[in-house]
Amino acid sequence: MARWFQSFHRPPRLWPAASGGVPERDLAVPTRLAALRSALARIGTTLDEGKTCAELTGEALRQVGGTAAVLWVGGGAVARYEAVKGDPALLPAVPRALAAAREANALEEAASAIPYASAGRARPALWVPLATDGHPYGGLVCARERAPFTPAEAELLGLLAERAASHIRHARKHERVSGIVGNLQRALLAEPGRPHPNLDVAIRYMPVGQSALVGGDWCETVRLHFGRTLLVVGDVMGHGLEAAVDMTAYRSSLRYIASADLPPHRVLRQLDDTASAEADRRPATCLIARVDPNRGQVTLASAGHLPPVVIDGQGRTSLLPVPVGPPLGTGLGGYEPATYRLDPTQTLVLFTDGLVEHRGEDIDHGLDRLAGVAFAATAGVEDVIDTVLARLDARHAEDDVAVLAAQLHDRAPGADGLGT
Repeated sequence: MARWFQSFHRPPRLWPAASGGVPERDLAVPTRLAALRSALARIGTTLDEGKTCAELTGEALRQVGGTAAVLWVGGGAVARYEAVKGDPALLPAVPRALAAAREANALEEAASAIPYASAGRARPALWVPLATDGHPYGGLVCARERAPFTPAEAELLGLLAERAASHIRHARKHERVSGIVGNLQRALLAEPGRPHPNLDVAIRYMPVGQSALVGGDWCETVRLHFGRTLLVVGDVMGHGLEAAVDMTAYRSSLRYIASADLPPHRVLRQLDDTASAEADRRPATCLIARVDPNRGQVTLASAGHLPPVVIDGQGRTSLLPVPVGPPLGTGLGGYEPATYRLDPTQTLVLFTDGLVEHRGEDIDHGLDRLAGVAFAATAGVEDVIDTVLARLDARHAEDDVAVLAAQLHDRAPGADGLGT
């Protein structure tokens, strides 16, 4: 950095002090420091490796002129210039640049001149290692027409390259961690079970955040005896991987408890007991619907969850009231069932609050919007979900969204509509 200051080719001026005869520092020094900070700040503005390289070569061109490019070394790929800024014809051939790189590494130099000629005359070129903390990535190659690079310019380019290399290291580390997280999320994103053939079911899950594959919301279907199917939606408090881990625990417990063929409110009670026994388990809301096509009915129970909606044969939507118990994991229990008639002309829709909830708005307004959606009379379960997500603008939801839609295949005898 000191040599960079000297690149201004003048000694620092001394100004008389107000008292005591002690000279003040050159007032230009803070300006130069500010310029250096600005130059470094323009490099590594994102975790995009390609953009970082482009920012490096652009800043190098701004500082010393000529042409600048990045040359990767190692990795098994064919060496070539990337992120070129300026006239590519000024750059030395790649083999010459690589020879300078080997020489710089052998001598442990911060920068190395690249001797080469173009158009019959020698041209100044410089290799600057792109490395940080012992991690080499390649080099910054700079070339220009006339004056050779000064030691101060080489020092400045070294600082810029070190800054870029640090951000490249962070970007690659972030990519590796993101890959691990992605694999873990895919492992957690287990497919729901298959319902009985007498029931059509569609499920859609949209986690909040661009990089998330899974969060705390979940849907599940469990086959029961006598052609019945258990439909479940749940919402673990929080977002991201931590919520997904607890979501997986709730799903596993649900499958085990449901195998005993208990009514929905008793399934919730046992889930609550299991979760409350684990101090680190996050609370969760849950809605369970046991569909019985043979009887043409559905039995519901809720643990702090929003009620489902039913779409009738004319495409009209209405909410189904369900007694609401405390969320799972509180240990309070107190869940009650509600049973309704259900026939093949109707569609049952279960969902999480991300579908209807908006910051600063009462959730009842979101429920009213959902109840106001009209559907085609012949809409299948996939069409129903597509319409719901589109009309409620689920792509811009502020929370994870999970939606489950179900329709019976055959009309059960005596099923003449919805009622308690």
